[in-house]
Amino acid sequence: MSEIIVGGKYKVLQDRYYTETDEWVLIEGKVATVGITDYAQKKLRDIVGVELPELGKEVISGDAVAVVESVKAAADIYSPLSGKIIETNQKLLDSPELMNKDPYGDGWIFKIEISNKNEIEKLLNAEKYSELIKQKEGLK
Repeated sequence: MSEIIVGGKYKVLQDRYYTETDEWVLIEGKVATVGITDYAQKKLRDIVGVELPELGKEVISGDAVAVVESVKAAADIYSPLSGKIIETNQKLLDSPELMNKDPYGDGWIFKIEISNKNEIEKLLNAEKYSELIKQKEGLK
């Protein structure tokens, strides 16, 4: 799996899409898996808790659907796409640190059944998200 390393420390995987609010999206057919990016987890630092979205809930792109709590702050997690929440990562309830250890793997937060595939076009690809991190961090 190819990746981009931004600023020598933030990993951006090229097989997924990203949001301006630092969520990643992996699309497989009509299902999107969502989590927080490596950049987001490093900014939050030690993640100590998570409020998962409600199963079966219909959401609209941009809705706040979950909360991640760290020793530093609490952050809303937004749905990158409209659809129905069909699965949540129950492992995070006992092991929220998975979002720090493996943000692109075991640290995923929820899965959504996509209701409007056209919204995918509004998401950022890896290159655009890498540029966004550079802007946020003042990197060239």
